[in-house]
Amino acid sequence: MADTGTGAPARVRWNKVPEVTVYFWVIKVLCTTVGETAADLLNEKAGLGLTGVSLLMSALLAVVLVVQFRTRAYRAGVYWLAVALISVVGTLVSDNLTDNMGVALETTTTVFAIALVTVFALWYRTERTLSIHHIDTTRREAFYWLAVLCTFALGTSAGDLLAEKMDLGYWLSALLFAAAIAAVALARFTLGLSAVTSFWIAYVLTRPLGASVGDYLSQPTGDGGLGLGTVVTSALFLTVILALVVYLIVTRKDVTEQQAVRQTGAPAHRA
Repeated sequence: MADTGTGAPARVRWNKVPEVTVYFWVIKVLCTTVGETAADLLNEKAGLGLTGVSLLMSALLAVVLVVQFRTRAYRAGVYWLAVALISVVGTLVSDNLTDNMGVALETTTTVFAIALVTVFALWYRTERTLSIHHIDTTRREAFYWLAVLCTFALGTSAGDLLAEKMDLGYWLSALLFAAAIAAVALARFTLGLSAVTSFWIAYVLTRPLGASVGDYLSQPTGDGGLGLGTVVTSALFLTVILALVVYLIVTRKDVTEQQAVRQTGAPAHRA
């Protein structure tokens, strides 16, 4: 318990997600790349098939999310492991629909976009905010991770739609999504686009950006890639992710301050 300064006792609520820094965006893009290449690696090299890989990775994600929900505060290792796994699962959800069930990329992109908007609408209707600075209750955290899953599935479908169905190629698609992210940043700092809106738009766009980069590095040269393969690309990006996460665990540069909350549940101050 803590003192709110008003004499009313308070409990401390901790935000369960990291502060949005340059480290956040770098690791996010790296995780999206790994999500794309690792899904291809497990599907093709391990011989599990899309269904087998989907079941395995979904089970692993469920376990990690249980651990994430049970933590009292943000833990870099657990959080980013969940993001990496949800990136793989989001990719597999899209791939299963398009490859196994024959659903058109235009359809999956539209469906996932509607699903994401629906999650945001329910989240805002319930909590009156979509800010990630207040992911400090189980319900808010559930909305947060559901939204993240939808962004990864949407980003996978949208990225594949542009790079493959519209035949833009991997590197051109990457440049296009990078330009879109830059436009969002410009709108945020010059036109006054809200921080919450710009964050979630950028969060969606980094998924196809990372996927396009991953495909460009891993795919054969004949298919428009550099031919590094999924093993090398996945290992390279996982190494960088691990190094950055260890750095954040040690330095705690992305840890937000706690929020004191009165017994009634009303915030005493914003950290």
